Amino acid sequence: MDMTPEKLTDRQLIEQTLAGHTICYEALFDRYRPQLYAALLSKCGDEQDAGDIIQETYVKAYFNLPRYNPEYTFGQWVYTIARNLSIDFARRKRSAGSTVSIDGTGGTEINPPCDMPNPEERIISHQRGRMLDKLMDELPPRYRTMIELRFVGEYSYEEIAEKLGMPIGTVKTRIHRAREKLCALITARKLL
Repeated sequence: MDMTPEKLTDRQLIEQTLAGHTICYEALFDRYRPQLYAALLSKCGDEQDAGDIIQETYVKAYFNLPRYNPEYTFGQWVYTIARNLSIDFARRKRSAGSTVSIDGTGGTEINPPCDMPNPEERIISHQRGRMLDKLMDELPPRYRTMIELRFVGEYSYEEIAEKLGMPIGTVKTRIHRAREKLCALITARKLL
């Protein structure tokens, strides 16, 4: 069997990623990136916002991959994550005084899997958490703080700005850079 990531099925890429081969996750996500980007761009109407949501989707899907339910296609699952992040983004933007339309997707609603993890999934999730901790230790402290507040604490940009006493533009820039650095660390590792 050809083990080139581009030739593997989604399920095989997921299995390889869970085994620690992060290059397989990059290949898997790249299969869906163009469609996700187009859908997000049509929802939020801004290239940078769509790019930010894609990066958040990349990270969130990666760390939740042990919870992926194979009853759904990976495309459905990752689209659901992206859609939910875009809705959260639109809410935050609206609450900051701007309006963003999230209507007109034309797609069907997809209910994300929400089953409780089994013991094996809990162990894998714990291992992923330890791997994440190691990667987080490699980030500069200012970026680690941003990742922890945004993705672990799930604070909004406004809440982070208030909590750290920073302008919101600085917060957005640091979160963007922190995501880029974390994504680079994830994809640079064959084994975490």
